[in-house]
Order: sequence, then structure tokens, then C-alpha cells
Amino acid sequence: MTLKKSSGETIGIILLNLGGPDSLRAIRPFLYNLFSDRRIIRLGPQFMQKPLAKLISTIRSKKTERMYSLIGGKSPIKEITEAQAKALEEALNKRPTVKSRELQDRLSNGEHQGGTVSFKVYVGMRYWHPLIEDVLPKIYAAGIRKLVALSLYPQYSVATSGSSISRFEEVAAGYPIERICISSWHNHPLYIDALVDVITKGIESFSSSSFIAHPSSSDNIHVLFSAHSLPKRIIDQGDPYVDQTMETIGEITKRIPLTWHLSYQSRSGPVEWLEPSTDKKLEELARKGIKNILVVPISFVSDHIETLYEIDILYKNLAEGLGIRLRRTDSMNTHPKFIEALKDIVETGLKK
Repeated sequence: MTLKKSSGETIGIILLNLGGPDSLRAIRPFLYNLFSDRRIIRLGPQFMQKPLAKLISTIRSKKTERMYSLIGGKSPIKEITEAQAKALEEALNKRPTVKSRELQDRLSNGEHQGGTVSFKVYVGMRYWHPLIEDVLPKIYAAGIRKLVALSLYPQYSVATSGSSISRFEEVAAGYPIERICISSWHNHPLYIDALVDVITKGIESFSSSSFIAHPSSSDNIHVLFSAHSLPKRIIDQGDPYVDQTMETIGEITKRIPLTWHLSYQSRSGPVEWLEPSTDKKLEELARKGIKNILVVPISFVSDHIETLYEIDILYKNLAEGLGIRLRRTDSMNTHPKFIEALKDIVETGLKK
């Protein structure tokens, strides 16, 4: 890559994520946008996708409103992703690390002379505001001509990172901006460090539990990695999502010994989904006499309805009825190690 000479340059970063309704009124249009995406779920022939998406979003909206009403009436994902963007921007622009200095030297040595490089981080959502197509014009208007698109889905799938990056590329094609896309970082060492940290703290949180005979040991605590489910058809077509999820877990278990299981949550739509579902897995573990479960939302990097409602309310109530003590790890959100991971991912992407 070659950068134009100038007195200084701002490199843009756009964090790509799913998005979520910012009010109860936004739930129906959010669901419509979601179900209109054939990369996630195919609703009959292509010409029927949007009519069926409208029907499904209308039918599901009331039930979904009840869920969101239990977590504050909206998704917090916009605010959390904006906080991640702010923390990442500060990390990229602060006193350079060794890798940052190497990057600055490279950009200043004949490729970019006469000034230093600064960074500006934006947020672009796939299905609700701030939408990718609304953010790109603002980035261009700010004078940014080099842009890194970083998917906030650690494990790649065509239905998540693939859909977001495809939409980004469609919109960005209309602007003379140099683009770098980063679609997967499921085994990045600093990301694994962050996961190990929250898992370790989650296990330690059981120490006051009356269910545990030996609070200092993790032997009596089963870790349940709960990943976002996908239509099985996508995996059968060669999607790497399940393999990358297993690789993430493999990197974690190299660092800390765990008794663990994997399940899938957040199904939506009349297709065959990945198994086992998290609710069925909890029932299975209860039948085996397991009493202490730490849920790790392995494919999520911020709190939203899947963590705050599905795990913290739905699955926790289910577990309580099964005689299980269920707790959840903290989400990545703005965990310092996670922000350092994003910083390193961006810097590495720029050096290629």
C-alpha cells in the first residue's frame, strides 16, 4: 500500500457490529432489517424475502418488546460500541508502543512524509443506527482517505462478519478511500488473555457459593461456552464459524484447565439451527447432577439482549428451576486487555 504525501494524515477505523433497537418503537424495523438479510436466513425464494421479513418482524415484535422492556427498553449495544471506539481511539493515539512506533516509522519513511499519523474511530452497524451506509459519507467528509473496517465478531461467519463487511464494501465502493478489512481475530493472544481473565474471575465468584465443596478449586464448576447459533446450512456449506469457535476455546484451555461444554443460543426463524441449544444443554447438565455452571458468551464482545435477557434472565431462571447455580462472565465491553487486542489487530492490519 502507498499513502499520499501530506502534512499529516488521519486514518479512520470503523467498528462493524450488528446493532440493536434504541427504543421499543425501533424493534419492528430492526427485526425487518435483520430478516431481510439473506446471508443470515433465506425466507423462501428471493422475491419473497422482504415480504416474509415484514410478516415475521410484525409477528415477533410484541414478544421482542417484552424482552427489551426487561433490560431497560432498548439495546445498550450502540453506547457500548461507542465506548469501545473511544477507548480504542485513545489507545491508538497515545504514546506509541514498539509496534506503533514501527508503524509510524513505516508510514513516515517515504510513504508518508511531513507529519505523523493519527486515528479516528467510528461505529457502523449492520441493522440499526448508526448504519454503515450513514457513517461512510461522514468519514469521507471528514477528509479520511484510508479506512480500516474491523468486524467485532471474533469468529468469522458469512452471516455476521461476512454480511457486515459485504455491506461496508458495497457502500465504500462509491468513495475513493483506501480500505483494509479485518474479518476474523478469534485466536488473537490479547483477546484470549481477556477471555481468560473474565473466566478466571467468573470461577472465583463461585467461592461464596454453598454448592461448592472446595471453593478454591474449579473442578466443581463447569464452563458452558454459549455461542450465537447459525442455520446449520451455512456451516454445511463450509462456513468456518464452528471451527473458529473451537479454536478460540482451544486457546483458552491451553492457558487454564477447564471442564467445559459448548452450546448455541439466539435462534430466530424456521430453519435447522446448530445444536445443542443452550437451554437443552442446561437440561442435559442438570440430569448429570452438575450444580455450578459459568456461562461464557464466547461469540459476543458487548452486552446486549443475548447476554442481558437471554442468559441473565431466561437461562438463569431455567437453571434455578433445574437446581443449578448459574453465573455469567463479564462481557468484553471495554475490558483493558480487549481494547489492547483491538489496538494490536488494527496496527497489524495496517502493517500488512
